[in-house]
Amino acid sequence: MTTTLSFLDRPPESARAQFAPEFGQRVLLTIDTEEEFDWDAPFQRDGYGLDHVERLARFQSFAEGLGVVPLYLVDWPIANDARAVEILSDVVTRNAAEIGVQLHPWVNPPFDEEVNVANSYAGNLPRELERAKFQALRDKIEEAFGTTPTSYRAGRYGLGADSHEMLQQSGIAIDTSVRSLFDYRNQHGPDYSRHPVTPYWLGDVLELPVTTVYWGLLRQLGPQIHGLQRHFPTFFTALPKFGILERIALTPEGVGVDEAIRGIDIALDAGNPLLVLSFHSPSLAPGKTPYVENEDDVEALYDWFSRIYAYLGHRGVQPTTTREILAMVER
Repeated sequence: MTTTLSFLDRPPESARAQFAPEFGQRVLLTIDTEEEFDWDAPFQRDGYGLDHVERLARFQSFAEGLGVVPLYLVDWPIANDARAVEILSDVVTRNAAEIGVQLHPWVNPPFDEEVNVANSYAGNLPRELERAKFQALRDKIEEAFGTTPTSYRAGRYGLGADSHEMLQQSGIAIDTSVRSLFDYRNQHGPDYSRHPVTPYWLGDVLELPVTTVYWGLLRQLGPQIHGLQRHFPTFFTALPKFGILERIALTPEGVGVDEAIRGIDIALDAGNPLLVLSFHSPSLAPGKTPYVENEDDVEALYDWFSRIYAYLGHRGVQPTTTREILAMVER
C-alpha cells in the first residue's frame, strides 16, 4: 500500500486501526533499551556507559512474574554489548520478550553527520544517511539476537518525512515513535501535539503511539493550551496543581501511580484499545537518568509497575505483544 502522508502528518480518522472483538483493551510494555549518557550535556559519539545492563535480568524476571512480555527497543551500543546480548537472547528464545529497533543516530554508524541537537533526531538526517544507520542497526540486531526485528522507535521520537518509506521497505510492521500530544519543535524535532493516541495505519505500517492523555477541567483544550505554552512556558505551570490541565504520560519516569491511574482511566474510558507504556532502561540503576537518583527510586519504579499492572488487571486489561497485535488487527 502506498501513501502520500508521513508520520509527521496528523492521520485522517479513516486510518484508525480496528481490532478483532476478542482483543478488547490491552497493554504493551516498551523499553528504550539504550546506553547511559548525561541528558543535560551535548550529544557525543563516545563516553557513554552501560553499567545498568546487568540489571535487565532482574527486570525481565520481574516482568515474567507479572505475565508481561516486554518489547526491548535496542540501540547500537546495546546490540554490541556482550552482556546485553546474552541476557536478552535467552528471553527472546523463550518468547518471554521481543526485540525491536531504536535508532540513536549520534552513536550509530555510519558517522557522516555533525553531532548536534538537530541531528539527534534521525528523521532530520539526509534520507540515505537515516536509511544507512537504520540498516546497520537492524542487521546488527538480527546477527546478535538471532531474530528479525519488526518494530521500530526513533530515538527521541525523531521521525522524519522519509521515515515511513524506509520502514515500509525494510519490513518493519510496527512503529512506536509517535509521542502523541508532545511538540518537540523548539528542539528541532517533530510536532505530535495533534496526533491521535489510538493506533492507526500509515500505509502498511501500524503506528502504536506512546500513550499520553490530558486530564483536568480544560483537557479538551489541551493541544491549544500547550501550543501557547511554547511561547509562555511559565504561565501554565500551576495548571496541574489546581486540576485545570495536566498531560499524563504512562511511564514511571516522573509520573506517580495515582497520576498514571487517572491517565489509564481516561484512555480506557475513551475506548482506546491499546495502552503503550514506556521507560528507559538506564532507569533500572541509580544515577543513570534524571528520574532515578538512588536505590530507593529503583525500588519505587518496580513498585510503580506492580501497582499499575494490578490496576490494569482490575480494569480487565491484559498484557499483549506485537505478535498478538499484528495477529488481531484488521487490515
